[in-house]
Amino acid sequence: MAKLDTLCVHAGHTPGKGEPRQIPIIQSTTFKYETSDQMARLFDLQDAGYFYSRLQNPTVDQTAAQINALEGGVGAILTSSGQAANLFAVINIAGAGDHIIAANNIYGGTFNLLGVTLPKFGIDITFLKADATDAEIEAAIRPNTKLIFGETLSNPGVEVFDLERWASTAHRNGLPLIVDNTFPTPILCRPFEWGADIVTHSTTKYIDGHGVSVGGAVVDSGNFPWDKYPERFPGLTRPDESYHGLTYTKAFGKSAYIVKATTHLMRDLGAIQSPQNAFYLHLGLQTLHLRMKRHSESALKVARWLQACPDVAWVHYPGLSGDPLVKKYLPDGCSGVMAFGLKGGRAFDNRFLDALKLITIETHVADCHTCVLHPASHTHRQLSDEQLKAAGIAPDLIRLSIGLEAPEDIIEDLEQALNAARQ
Repeated sequence: MAKLDTLCVHAGHTPGKGEPRQIPIIQSTTFKYETSDQMARLFDLQDAGYFYSRLQNPTVDQTAAQINALEGGVGAILTSSGQAANLFAVINIAGAGDHIIAANNIYGGTFNLLGVTLPKFGIDITFLKADATDAEIEAAIRPNTKLIFGETLSNPGVEVFDLERWASTAHRNGLPLIVDNTFPTPILCRPFEWGADIVTHSTTKYIDGHGVSVGGAVVDSGNFPWDKYPERFPGLTRPDESYHGLTYTKAFGKSAYIVKATTHLMRDLGAIQSPQNAFYLHLGLQTLHLRMKRHSESALKVARWLQACPDVAWVHYPGLSGDPLVKKYLPDGCSGVMAFGLKGGRAFDNRFLDALKLITIETHVADCHTCVLHPASHTHRQLSDEQLKAAGIAPDLIRLSIGLEAPEDIIEDLEQALNAARQ
């Protein structure tokens, strides 16, 4: 296999003589065929091809193939957002009457999706601490449990998820592990190598890298033995009457999961990625290997400065610690995202944020601009301090995402804002 640097530039698109070097933007809803039988075979999944962009589009598919190559999967789909990607990843195998398990330190939007919205559709959820023991995980598993979900690096706490241990426990109990790999990207960590079965991304973050396109991705490792548990995963192992009785595992083998997500969920729910946004992702992917190295190097410098700053109560950046999980899963860098707390309380936090000049207050994270967010005042402001702690978020936590500016300039802005907050 080519190295990741090369895959970033070349995967997904191999132009022939006289064809465009960059992927073309196929901005078309539909595609022409010459006979009725040709179209019928596409609708019956007997032939591969394009007929309506709600299901598949050449530009979108080529970018999905890029991400799939980087993660080392058997197939991938792009969605309209990272939230849609996590929704698709879960409901592709879980439905009303089922149960799922998730780490409690996941991104707030995903926490709400799994913990508030999906229960309204009959899917029950148990949240566990990311450091839960194997025995605690197994005690939470029920006969109707369908999957376990976690984040490689949690958002906003940037805690490292023990992929191999959670995967091993999941597999001992006949369950797949779904992992959101948004912050590390496959440049810093490839969860399939540690036993994860499905990977999701908010491509809005580092994969885009420039804050121009909202999107998501679901990648299938092809490794989980769905046929071994036919009663648990009937959607994959039993005939789908909406496709004339086709059984996904029999018809598509290792690609059964991702084909079902495309032909069933995308067909019915339509949370599609636009060709234009997919093109932006393609451009972002070509420099992902360079950017992730720079983000990680600059973040470590800033985290060390914060650690020595008298106004800072605590700093959490995985690269600062000697945590064996960091050395194991993230030896080449820990992304540009960190969390820290200040000593002066919430009023001091707000004065500090308001005094920043270079660094911007945004709900976004993980692109070329350095940005900051105080979850207790912004994204999680509806939660009490007790609820914040239950979700694994300290009330004083400030999330800082280091961009591609000179780290010295970032530090200078942090310093002047802290000085202003004291006055």
